[in-house]
Amino acid sequence: MASIFTRIINGELPCYKVAEDENFFAFLDINPIAEGHTLVVPKKEVDYLFDLEDEVLAGLTSFAKKIAHAIDESLGTLRTGIIVEGLEVPHAHIHLIPIYFEGQPVSLGRKTEVSEDRMKELVTLISKAVKK
Repeated sequence: MASIFTRIINGELPCYKVAEDENFFAFLDINPIAEGHTLVVPKKEVDYLFDLEDEVLAGLTSFAKKIAHAIDESLGTLRTGIIVEGLEVPHAHIHLIPIYFEGQPVSLGRKTEVSEDRMKELVTLISKAVKK
């Protein structure tokens, strides 16, 4: 059975898509811990990040870097942090967490409320800042 991320990539489930290329997909987390919290996934479904082929892992990291710079540019962050836990969904993924101030709590157990209108605004801002 396909993971929820594969179903999102295939267009079977809605998402706030930030960017994609032939191998990778980025979208806003619907349970964010900060405004602009973005998930970056390979299109190829592999459960464990460190089971990805070396070139796919390197490509995922490069793609995530491009998205992180777009988050920083568009949302005025101090920087974007990264979390790789890998237990929530059996599909390798990276959490990009915008950090807006020193001491900001950064934990996947911490959720913040973001309205649908703000999610739409965030995805537009970040998407426009992604360098091709």
